[in-house]
Amino acid sequence: MSAAPAVAQGAACIGARQPGSVRLNVVATGLRNTQGEVAFTIYPDDRSRFLAKKGKVLRARVPSRTPDTSACFWVAPGHYAVATYHDENGDHHFNRTLFAIKEGFGFSNDAPTTLGLPSFDKVRFPVAANTEIRIRTRYSR
Repeated sequence: MSAAPAVAQGAACIGARQPGSVRLNVVATGLRNTQGEVAFTIYPDDRSRFLAKKGKVLRARVPSRTPDTSACFWVAPGHYAVATYHDENGDHHFNRTLFAIKEGFGFSNDAPTTLGLPSFDKVRFPVAANTEIRIRTRYSR
Protein backbone atom coordinates (compact mmCIF):
# COMPACT_ATOMS: atom_id res chain seq x y z
CA MET A 1 0.00 0.00 0.00
CA SER A 2 1.17 3.51 -0.69
CA ALA A 3 -0.58 6.54 0.68
CA ALA A 4 -0.39 9.83 -1.16
CA PRO A 5 -2.31 13.08 -0.88
CA ALA A 6 -2.51 13.47 -4.66
CA VAL A 7 -5.82 11.79 -5.43
CA ALA A 8 -7.10 12.45 -8.93
CA GLN A 9 -9.42 15.44 -8.85
CA GLY A 10 -12.60 15.57 -10.90
CA ALA A 11 -13.33 11.84 -10.79
CA ALA A 12 -16.82 10.94 -9.61
CA CYS A 13 -16.67 9.29 -6.21
CA ILE A 14 -19.03 6.68 -4.73
CA GLY A 15 -20.76 7.55 -1.47
CA ALA A 16 -22.26 10.67 0.02
CA ARG A 17 -19.96 13.63 0.42
CA GLN A 18 -20.52 14.88 3.96
CA PRO A 19 -18.78 17.69 5.84
CA GLY A 20 -15.42 16.26 6.85
CA SER A 21 -15.47 13.50 4.22
CA VAL A 22 -12.21 12.65 2.48
CA ARG A 23 -11.50 10.97 -0.84
CA LEU A 24 -10.21 7.42 -0.89
CA ASN A 25 -8.89 6.42 -4.31
CA VAL A 26 -8.24 2.69 -4.73
CA VAL A 27 -6.16 1.43 -7.65
CA ALA A 28 -6.16 -2.24 -8.65
CA THR A 29 -2.82 -2.82 -10.38
CA GLY A 30 -1.53 -5.59 -12.64
CA LEU A 31 -4.79 -6.43 -14.41
CA ARG A 32 -4.12 -8.94 -17.17
CA ASN A 33 -6.90 -7.91 -19.57
CA THR A 34 -9.82 -5.55 -20.14
CA GLN A 35 -12.53 -8.19 -19.87
CA GLY A 36 -15.34 -7.59 -17.41
CA GLU A 37 -15.00 -5.25 -14.47
CA VAL A 38 -13.18 -4.74 -11.20
CA ALA A 39 -15.19 -4.82 -7.97
CA PHE A 40 -13.87 -2.59 -5.18
CA THR A 41 -15.39 -3.23 -1.75
CA ILE A 42 -14.78 -1.01 1.28
CA TYR A 43 -15.26 -2.48 4.76
CA PRO A 44 -15.57 -0.58 8.06
CA ASP A 45 -13.22 -0.86 11.02
CA ASP A 46 -15.02 -3.93 12.34
CA ARG A 47 -13.40 -7.35 11.93
CA SER A 48 -16.79 -9.11 12.16
CA ARG A 49 -17.94 -7.32 8.99
CA PHE A 50 -14.78 -7.96 6.93
CA LEU A 51 -15.76 -10.12 3.91
CA ALA A 52 -19.13 -10.82 5.54
CA LYS A 53 -22.35 -10.79 3.57
CA LYS A 54 -23.81 -7.28 3.92
CA GLY A 55 -20.67 -6.20 5.80
CA LYS A 56 -19.51 -3.62 3.27
CA VAL A 57 -19.70 0.16 3.59
CA LEU A 58 -19.40 0.88 -0.15
CA ARG A 59 -18.83 -0.98 -3.41
CA ALA A 60 -17.96 0.16 -6.91
CA ARG A 61 -17.85 -1.90 -10.10
CA VAL A 62 -15.64 -0.31 -12.74
CA PRO A 63 -14.96 -1.51 -16.31
CA SER A 64 -11.55 -3.19 -16.38
CA ARG A 65 -8.62 -1.29 -17.85
CA THR A 66 -5.06 -2.53 -18.17
CA PRO A 67 -2.79 -2.42 -16.39
CA ASP A 68 -4.60 -0.42 -13.67
CA THR A 69 -8.24 0.30 -12.82
CA SER A 70 -9.32 2.73 -10.11
CA ALA A 71 -12.36 3.75 -8.10
CA CYS A 72 -12.95 6.75 -5.84
CA PHE A 73 -14.98 6.85 -2.63
CA TRP A 74 -16.13 9.52 -0.16
CA VAL A 75 -15.48 8.24 3.36
CA ALA A 76 -15.25 9.64 6.86
CA PRO A 77 -11.72 9.68 8.31
CA GLY A 78 -11.01 6.42 10.11
CA HIS A 79 -9.76 2.91 9.44
CA TYR A 80 -10.96 0.69 6.61
CA ALA A 81 -10.19 -2.53 4.76
CA VAL A 82 -10.51 -3.05 1.00
CA ALA A 83 -10.97 -6.17 -1.10
CA THR A 84 -10.89 -6.16 -4.90
CA TYR A 85 -11.49 -8.76 -7.58
CA HIS A 86 -11.30 -8.78 -11.36
CA ASP A 87 -14.72 -10.08 -12.41
CA GLU A 88 -13.56 -11.14 -15.86
CA ASN A 89 -16.85 -12.71 -16.90
CA GLY A 90 -19.00 -9.91 -15.41
CA ASP A 91 -21.28 -12.24 -13.45
CA HIS A 92 -20.89 -10.28 -10.16
CA HIS A 93 -19.48 -13.37 -8.41
CA PHE A 94 -15.94 -14.12 -7.27
CA ASN A 95 -15.48 -17.36 -9.19
CA ARG A 96 -13.48 -20.17 -7.61
CA THR A 97 -13.49 -23.93 -7.28
CA LEU A 98 -12.61 -26.09 -4.32
CA PHE A 99 -8.96 -26.06 -5.41
CA ALA A 100 -8.43 -22.88 -7.43
CA ILE A 101 -9.36 -19.24 -7.63
CA LYS A 102 -10.48 -18.37 -11.16
CA GLU A 103 -10.38 -14.55 -11.02
CA GLY A 104 -7.79 -12.01 -9.91
CA PHE A 105 -8.10 -10.53 -6.43
CA GLY A 106 -6.32 -8.32 -3.94
CA PHE A 107 -6.51 -6.78 -0.47
CA SER A 108 -5.43 -3.50 1.06
CA ASN A 109 -1.81 -3.47 2.26
CA ASP A 110 -1.24 -6.25 -0.31
CA ALA A 111 -1.94 -8.58 2.60
CA PRO A 112 -0.61 -12.10 2.01
CA THR A 113 -3.04 -14.91 1.20
CA THR A 114 -0.73 -17.92 1.16
CA LEU A 115 -2.88 -20.22 3.30
CA GLY A 116 -6.31 -18.63 3.04
CA LEU A 117 -7.80 -15.22 3.60
CA PRO A 118 -5.75 -12.50 5.28
CA SER A 119 -6.58 -11.42 8.81
CA PHE A 120 -8.40 -8.15 9.35
CA ASP A 121 -5.31 -6.74 11.09
CA LYS A 122 -3.28 -7.29 7.90
CA VAL A 123 -5.71 -5.40 5.64
CA ARG A 124 -6.74 -2.55 7.99
CA PHE A 125 -5.33 0.90 7.12
CA PRO A 126 -5.92 4.52 8.21
CA VAL A 127 -7.56 7.26 6.15
CA ALA A 128 -7.11 10.73 7.66
CA ALA A 129 -6.97 12.91 4.54
CA ASN A 130 -7.37 12.38 0.80
CA THR A 131 -5.64 9.04 0.28
CA GLU A 132 -4.68 6.72 -2.56
CA ILE A 133 -3.89 3.05 -2.08
CA ARG A 134 -2.62 0.62 -4.68
CA ILE A 135 -3.58 -3.06 -4.52
CA ARG A 136 -1.73 -5.66 -6.58
CA THR A 137 -4.10 -8.00 -8.42
CA ARG A 138 -3.10 -11.64 -7.98
CA TYR A 139 -4.08 -14.45 -10.32
CA SER A 140 -3.69 -18.13 -9.45
CA ARG A 141 -3.78 -19.35 -13.03
